Amino acid sequence: MASNILNFLYDNQDIAYRDFQSRLIPNIAPESVIGVRTPILRKLAKDMVKSGQSTEFLSHLPHKFFEENQLHAFILSEIRDFDTVIRELERFLPYIDNWATCDQLSPIVFRKNKEPLLKLVKTWVKSKHVFTVRFGVKTLMQYWLDEDFDKEYSDIVANIKSKDYYVNMMCAWYFATLAAKHFDDSLPYFKMGCIDEWTRLHALQKAQESYRISIKQKQKLRSLK
Repeated sequence: MASNILNFLYDNQDIAYRDFQSRLIPNIAPESVIGVRTPILRKLAKDMVKSGQSTEFLSHLPHKFFEENQLHAFILSEIRDFDTVIRELERFLPYIDNWATCDQLSPIVFRKNKEPLLKLVKTWVKSKHVFTVRFGVKTLMQYWLDEDFDKEYSDIVANIKSKDYYVNMMCAWYFATLAAKHFDDSLPYFKMGCIDEWTRLHALQKAQESYRISIKQKQKLRSLK
């Protein structure tokens, strides 16, 4: 089956898109990118889950190509059983090597299983693997910044100490989103010394660029620089 999937990927290769995609994910080797557009990969993932072909594919790790990792992420996003998703996710997370695969991995079962998911998130953000940490922060941002928001979740992100660009940029994105959704609660984190300075400044920049934050609120954030 692996050879059939690879043949399918090359049959749907778009060279111009490959070159564009490679520039967006500079930390992985350009030759690992085939150049298959996301809608094609998502449809393939849905078809594989429906046909039962996904199980064998998920068992083969690590993958050689970026698109295989993307396909893996999209398959996991489609699976409806929480325990199965978590089992396969724990196998896959250590092999994620780029922000696109990390950020587009979004299992639909997460929303209805938030209590056990939160326990896992607290483990993921303490990982030594960059994209596991990033995935943990992304998950907190996705599911715990609305009606279930609590300061303790923001404190989890504030306490992450990393020198990695991809971790700190996700943390910056988290706090900018916090400002958009819970402005008053976000202000303490924007004060100098509360979070990593690089992260703080980039979060402020992202907040300034957000259409969800009012002019008056942006003026307040500028005063914190």
